[in-house]
This record gives sequence, C-alpha cells and structure tokens, in this order.
Amino acid sequence: MTEKQTIAVLVALGNTKYPDLVTEHLDELAFLAETAGIKTGKRLIQNLEKPDGKFFIGKGKLEELKEYVRALGASHVIFDDDLSPSQLRNLEKELNPKELEAKVRIYDRSLLILDIFLQRAQTSQARTQVELARNQYLLPRLTRMWTHLERQRGGTGTRGGAGEREIETDRRIIRDQISLLKEKLKKIESQHVTKRKSRQNIVRVAIAGYTNAGKSTLMNLLSGSDILAENKLFATVDATVRKVNLGNIPFLLSDTVGFIRKLPHHLIESFKSTLDEVREADIILHVVDISHPYHENHIEVVSKTLAELNAGNIPVILVLNKVDVVRAQRPDFDEEASKGYYRQMGFEQVIFIAAAKKLNIQALKQMLFEEVKKKHTLLYPNYLATGYEFSFMDGGEQR
Repeated sequence: MTEKQTIAVLVALGNTKYPDLVTEHLDELAFLAETAGIKTGKRLIQNLEKPDGKFFIGKGKLEELKEYVRALGASHVIFDDDLSPSQLRNLEKELNPKELEAKVRIYDRSLLILDIFLQRAQTSQARTQVELARNQYLLPRLTRMWTHLERQRGGTGTRGGAGEREIETDRRIIRDQISLLKEKLKKIESQHVTKRKSRQNIVRVAIAGYTNAGKSTLMNLLSGSDILAENKLFATVDATVRKVNLGNIPFLLSDTVGFIRKLPHHLIESFKSTLDEVREADIILHVVDISHPYHENHIEVVSKTLAELNAGNIPVILVLNKVDVVRAQRPDFDEEASKGYYRQMGFEQVIFIAAAKKLNIQALKQMLFEEVKKKHTLLYPNYLATGYEFSFMDGGEQR
C-alpha cells in the first residue's frame, strides 16, 4: 500500500432488525483499515438477506458506491464480508473502466486481515504462515485489473496488455510459491514439535481472547516481559512463550494472536501450529474487554474458535478486563451479580481486572496459582509434601 492509497469506502450488508450490529461491524472494519494504514471515508450499507451473486450489492447501491468513490477520490473499497472470485472480477470492471488506468483496489475482510498479519508478523514461522494463507486466498481471485503480486514481482502487477497470459503466469508464480512455503513450513513446524515435546513435564497456560482485549498487557504483568501492547488490532501476531513462577511452581505462559469474527479460514489452517500453544495448554486465560458494548459477542467468537481448534474442553479462567472503565460508566455496577451471569454462561472461574492500571492482578495470580497447582500436582504427586503455597505475602510478583 502506498501513501497515495489511503482513503477507503466501507461496504457492508445490514439487517433492519439489528441496525446497531452492522454499525459495530463497520466500526471494527474501520479499525482494521486504520491498523493497515488506510483512512476511511464513506460507509455504504445495503439491507439484504444475502449478498447479490454478481456484485455483492444491488445495482442501485453499486451506482451509489461509484459516486462515493468519485467524490472522495477513494483508492480502496473494503467489503466487510468475503467476495467470491466472480464478484471481485465484476466489481473491479465496474469501478475501473477499461479506458482508465486501474486506480481503485477492492479488498474484502479476509484480504485486509491477511495484509495486516503480513505487516505484523516478525518471526520466520509467522511470516511463512501468513504468506501461505494469503497466496492460497488470492490464487482463485486473480484478475486482469489487479493481480495483487506487486511484492513478489517488483511492482509489475498492473501492467496493461498482457491479458489472460499474464494471469496464468501469475497463477503459476503463486502455485510455485505455495509449494515452497508449504515445504518451508513443514521444516519449521518439525522444529517446533520437538521444542513442544520438551515442555511436556511443565504446566502450560495460554492467554487467548478477542483482538485488542488486553492480552499482551496482561502477559507483561504476569511474566515481567516487554511485549508490544498498543491500541491496534492484531498488535501481536507471533506466539510468545515465557517461563513464569508463582510461589514455588514454574509454568509456561504463552500469548498468541487475537481472535476476531470472520477470521479467514486459510489463516486458521496456516496458523494451526502456532495455535498449538492454545490447543496444548493445560489452562486458558480468556481475556475479555468488558467495556466493549459487544463483548458478549466477542466471548462467543473466541469460545467458538477455541472449539474449532479442539481446545473447547480446556479449563478456562474468564478474565474480564477494563473493569475500571465499566465502573466509571456505571456507578451501580454489581460485580458479584455479573460474575453469576458469566457463570451461567458456563465459566466457573471469573475475575474482574484492569490490566493497564494493575487492578486486581494479585487476586488473578492467586486464582491462577490454584489452577496451576492442580495440574502441577498431577505431574508431580509428591509436590504437596513440600508444604509451599503462593500467597500475597510471597509478593505475588515472583518470576
């Protein structure tokens, strides 16, 4: 993305029964665009039960979209749902007439997320995983208007006149890259399997949650590490593992990529090895931004994703973060009653914290210690004979 390509029109399907929900989805899409370095201008909402097969939106809304693009001088149009290959081709023809040089790039939600992951990934494994997922997603979506291969081909993706032969060349390039990336990933994953086997005799705790819920901030508090924590979606892409001690018990604490609604399928498939940190955990700290108006939907998304990863039966501590914000907004907020509500949702262990203000972190450590101790005792049955316990008197900040 270049500096000139910074303004986008956002497009989503709405539902007259739940108008607030589509607004929240578009707010999140705008946040994603901002994270990718794209400013957002107009928003276009079409009330349809299902997408139009040809253009995703109806003909009338398509004309309205063209007007928005012209008025803003927009360089991007971003759809909140995935576009089929034919929808993408049809939209690019409509928004980029043949007599004009292609100017408007069309993203759907998955491609936007994949590009953000590619920007954020730091380790060789993460970059390989994202590049593989991105290429698999793009392969059936190549068009003559935009082949998406600038990075791979040094900026020659928008040449004119090459026609279908250029597309076939691009497809061959992507297929070759997919094969190479898969082989590279196999080698990296075999190394990580060996590394994980060496951790079988220690309790493993994974921090999971919706993106931007405060996972990295909590990771820093519990482990004393210095992981990037900022107010952006997917600030953390690479899995981070730290050895932590509470009282006299060591355990491994991992912080992995945040979940989000409509997470691209190819991305989940490619990141399965990284998400093994969650799947193979003994305990999951499910972090939730309770101040978010749709945090219950976020809980549902994360729980569903954990189930898809075969991690749905792992013991969970529900960590409701940013309670300070809720207290400020609602002076009558009843924490005990709220805990009962979340327990009815199936969470036995529930705690309120404010990670940024280090509020109730000691109580969380005490709760976590008790859960870790149960698992540690199964690994080392003689542990209880030592008589050591974690308490606030121990300082609670030991590492």
